[in-house]
Amino acid sequence: MSDKSAAAYWSANLRVITICMVIWAVVSFGFGIVLRPLISWIPIGGTDLGFWFAQQGSILTFIVLIFYYTWYMNRLDKEFGVDEQ
Repeated sequence: MSDKSAAAYWSANLRVITICMVIWAVVSFGFGIVLRPLISWIPIGGTDLGFWFAQQGSILTFIVLIFYYTWYMNRLDKEFGVDEQ
């Protein structure tokens, strides 16, 4: 892998990591703590939406992000020719 290709691969890797971390922070900290008073009027599963995000939503979002990250990195690895064949 050339230096230019390695830099592009690393840049794409950092971009997807940053996007995933921002989504997780917004869901867990934002919806569960900061925005909870604004979304507490929405009922879900017998409780308000803010509580749901704090207890289960952030965990489910994290699991979805893990699967997305693995899918994206497998695709990126194939694109740059560094996949495990």
